[in-house]
Amino acid sequence: MELEALKNKLKQLIVVECDKEDELAWQDILDDEPLFGSKSTVGLDSLDALQLALVLKEHFGIKVEGSKESRKHLHSINSIVEHITSVQKC
Repeated sequence: MELEALKNKLKQLIVVECDKEDELAWQDILDDEPLFGSKSTVGLDSLDALQLALVLKEHFGIKVEGSKESRKHLHSINSIVEHITSVQKC
């Protein structure tokens, strides 16, 4: 899948699966902005992180552990895409 298409699919999945349709359009998510925390316009929380981990496993076959190392992959759209592409190359 082309990188831009992958980023757009991720954004759409985040908005739908994390129930953000009323708050945010997927087109408004920037590729490098944080998805979690007070500086995030997306505003994901710990429950959303679990949902996102399920989405990544279901759609991309990527398993995200609860470790600090794994959580850094969920920082932004760019970091998720980087993780997906690195795992799928293996």
